[in-house]
Amino acid sequence: MVELTEIKNRISSFMREDVYKPLKFEELREAMEIDGTDADTFNTALNELEAIGDIIVTKKGKYGITEKMNLVPGRIQGNKKGFAFLIPNNKAIKDMFLPAENLAGAMNNDRVIVRLTSGEINTRKSEGEVIRILERANERVVGTFEASKSFAFVVPDDPRIYQDIFIPKGDFNGAVTGHKVVVEITVWPESKRNPEGKVIEILGHKDDPGTDIISIIRSHNLPEGFPDDVEDQANKVSDVVSEEEIKNRRDLRDKVIVTIDGEDAKDLDDAVGVERLPNGNYLLGVHIADVTYYVTDKSPLDKEAFKRGTSVYLVDRVIPMLPRRLSNGICSLNPQIERLTQSCEMEIDSKGKVVSYDVYESVIKTKERMTYKNVNKILTDKDPETIERYKDLVPQFELMHELMQILGKRRATRGSIEFEFQETKIILDEMGKPIEIRPYDRGISEQIIEEFMLVCNETIAEDMFWKEAPFVYRVHEDPAPEKIEAFNEFIYNFGYHLKGSEEIHPKALQQLVEKIKGTREERIISTLMLRSLKKARYTSANLGHFGLAAKYYCHFTSPIRRYPDLIIHRIIKEGLHNKLVGKRLAELHSKLEQMADHCSIRERVAEEAERDVEDLKKAEFMKERVGQEFEGIISSVTSFGMFIELENTVEGLVRISAIDDDYYTFDEKHYSLTGERSKKTFKIGDVVKIRVDKVDVANRNIDFALI
Repeated sequence: MVELTEIKNRISSFMREDVYKPLKFEELREAMEIDGTDADTFNTALNELEAIGDIIVTKKGKYGITEKMNLVPGRIQGNKKGFAFLIPNNKAIKDMFLPAENLAGAMNNDRVIVRLTSGEINTRKSEGEVIRILERANERVVGTFEASKSFAFVVPDDPRIYQDIFIPKGDFNGAVTGHKVVVEITVWPESKRNPEGKVIEILGHKDDPGTDIISIIRSHNLPEGFPDDVEDQANKVSDVVSEEEIKNRRDLRDKVIVTIDGEDAKDLDDAVGVERLPNGNYLLGVHIADVTYYVTDKSPLDKEAFKRGTSVYLVDRVIPMLPRRLSNGICSLNPQIERLTQSCEMEIDSKGKVVSYDVYESVIKTKERMTYKNVNKILTDKDPETIERYKDLVPQFELMHELMQILGKRRATRGSIEFEFQETKIILDEMGKPIEIRPYDRGISEQIIEEFMLVCNETIAEDMFWKEAPFVYRVHEDPAPEKIEAFNEFIYNFGYHLKGSEEIHPKALQQLVEKIKGTREERIISTLMLRSLKKARYTSANLGHFGLAAKYYCHFTSPIRRYPDLIIHRIIKEGLHNKLVGKRLAELHSKLEQMADHCSIRERVAEEAERDVEDLKKAEFMKERVGQEFEGIISSVTSFGMFIELENTVEGLVRISAIDDDYYTFDEKHYSLTGERSKKTFKIGDVVKIRVDKVDVANRNIDFALI
C-alpha cells in the first residue's frame, strides 16, 4: 500500500507537468494508475491538497493546480477600513491587495483562494478577489455587547474584523450593554450583509478588573488550561531522574555549570559553563533541557505543545506551552538537582571562531541558580557582598565575560545588526492596575547569555546543514530592494546615506546603527530600519539570517517554551541514535515545512497578544495622567497627524485637526508637516512638549495635544 505522503507528492508532480489538463476524479485516478487498494489513500491525498489550496476543484468537478490557473492560495490579513491583503502560502510571492468588495465574506485570518483581477502576480500593483474560502479562522469572536429593543450588535475587539456582528433577540443569553462577550458566528458575512451570531459566554463588564486581559486572551484564541489527557500524561512523569537513564548519558554533574535568568523566571531551560583549555582556547558548554525525553513524539503532550507553538508572556501571567509540572519542574534546570540535557560543547579560539564542537545527550547538576541582577552586581558593580556570596563562581563569570566580548566583537565585525531599543517593564498592583512603567536595562550578564545562545544556535544549524538532515531553520531573508530604497530616502533627511541599496549587506545597516547611537533620531531611524526588514520565520530550508549576518541559524536553546526547538531536539536525538532513516526520514521531509509554517503563525499570534496587553496597560497608565505634560519625540508623521513617543515608550497621537495655529500640509517624502502661513515644520525626530488630552482604553488609543 502506498504512503499518503508519497501519493500527495505524485499528484503534485503529475499535475505540474506542462501537458496536464484538469481531470475529473476517475480520470485522474486512471491516468495516475491508482489501483483499488490505494483508492482511499488517493482520495484522502486529494482532499488534503485541496484543503491547503495547492489544488482546486472546478465547478465541473475537475482537479487542477492553483498556481497554473492564475490563482493564489493564502491567508487574509484584514484592515479596519474594510479592505484586506492576501498573505500567500508561497513566501516567494508578494502580498496581494483585496478591495472590500472583493472579499466575498472572507474575514481576517481566513484561508482562501484568490483570483488575480489586475496587475501581475508578485508585483506591488497586484489586486485580487476571493473565489473560495478554505478555512474559517473566526468561528468565535470577542467583543463588546451593545443592545437595542429587538436585536443587538457585538463590536469586535480586533479592529481587523471591521464588521459588527448582528445578534438576534433570542441569542443574548443574559448579556447587557457594556458586557465583554464571546460570540459564536452562526451566519457568515456576505458582500453586503454583516455576520450573525449568538452569545455563548459573558466575560464580565468591560470596566471590571481582569476582564480586559481575559478578553485579549480569548480574542487570540489562547488556551487557559490543558486538556485532561495532557494533564494526565504530565502527572505520570516522574519528578526525579532515574539512575538507569543517567547511565546512558555523558555525566557532567561534577562540572561547574550555572543557569543565569531573570529573577522571576520559573522555566530554566538553558545552563552554561566555560573552561580555559591548555592551548588557551575556551571550552563553552551550552546545556539545554532535554524536553523530548518527557514529551514523546505524537503523544498528547506533544500534540498540545505543537498546537500552542510557543509560551505566551503577558504582563500579568504566562500561558505556557507545557504544563507547569514539566516547565517549572522536571524539565527546568533547577539548582543542585539532576536534570537531563542535550549539550553542545564548543571549543572557541581567541578570535571567537568555533574550531571544534560536540553535540550529545547529558545529565547535569547546576551549581547555582544565578540571576542577571546578581551577575551584573559581580561584573559591573563589583559589589563586595555579592562577590563574597558567590566567590567560588566569580572566576567563572569573569571568564564568561571575556568570551562574551570576543564573540560579540566577531559578530559585529561580520555585520550583525545590534538594535538599541529601550525596553520597559509594566508594573501592576494586586488589582492588575498599572502603577509604573520601568526601563529594563540590558547588562553584561544578559549579553553573556545572548552571545552564548547565538553561537550555540549557529553551531547546531551549520552541523545539521552539512549533515543534510531534515531540519527547521530560523531564517531572516534579505530585505526587498524597494523597502531599502525608501528607507534610504528617509534617512537622507537626517544627513545619512546607505551605499548599495540594491544588494544591501547587513554591515551597512550596522554601521548606520553605530552612527546614530546617542542621537535624538536614533530610536526613530532604528524603528523604521526594522520595519524595512522582513520578519524572521521558521522554515525547513536554510536561507540564512540577514539581521545576524549568519549563514546558518536555528532555535535550539528554548524547548520548554518554543516548539521549533523541540522539533530540533527530536531530530538531533534521532540522528544520534541512527533513527533518521527510511520512512522516518521521508515523513520529516514531507511535513517539516508545514510544521515550521504553523510555528511561525503561532509566534505571530503570541506577539500580537503580548503587544495588545502592553498597549492596553499603557493606555490604562496614561488614563490616570490626562492633563499632565510630558516631553516626547516625534516618532511618525502621517496625513492625519503625528505620533509622539514619550521616554517611557508610551506613544500617542497629535491629530492634525487639533493643531490650530495654522493649516498644515503633509510632505510624504520628508515625513513632515508644514504650516502654510508660518512655514513651521514638524518632522520625525523633533522633540516636542505635549499634554495628555484623551485616552480610550478600550481601543488602546492615546491622544496628545501640543503645548
